[in-house]
Amino acid sequence: MTVTVCRKEHFNAAHRLYNASWSDAQNAAVFDKCSNPNYHGHNYELIVKLTGPVDPETGYVYDLKKLSELLKTEVIERFDHKNLNLDTEEFKELNPTAENIAIVIWNRLRPKISDTYALGITLYETERNFVEYNG
Repeated sequence: MTVTVCRKEHFNAAHRLYNASWSDAQNAAVFDKCSNPNYHGHNYELIVKLTGPVDPETGYVYDLKKLSELLKTEVIERFDHKNLNLDTEEFKELNPTAENIAIVIWNRLRPKISDTYALGITLYETERNFVEYNG
């Protein structure tokens, strides 16, 4: 029997969606306001899900305090109040779409969490727009 536990976090970040090999007109046509040369920001909501067996000794699937600390060091301190395009190595060459941000977060967390657990990322860019990535 497996159970899924979830931890929700929040971070604010600016970004610009842009493909350097395209003209400004093509970037504007594809990415619209999100391609603003002066960037724009979002209040991201992140949900990290771990699915695994319940430990009979603790009653936990995973210690959520431990997960909270991991998210703080691997995600929040790295991306909160940053310009993703300018301030992070991950997005110097990678377009910081919600899809790519979710994949980057998953890739940062996966090596630090045992393969015993299935890892899922849900990232809300707005209240209505969100992505899910499960590796």
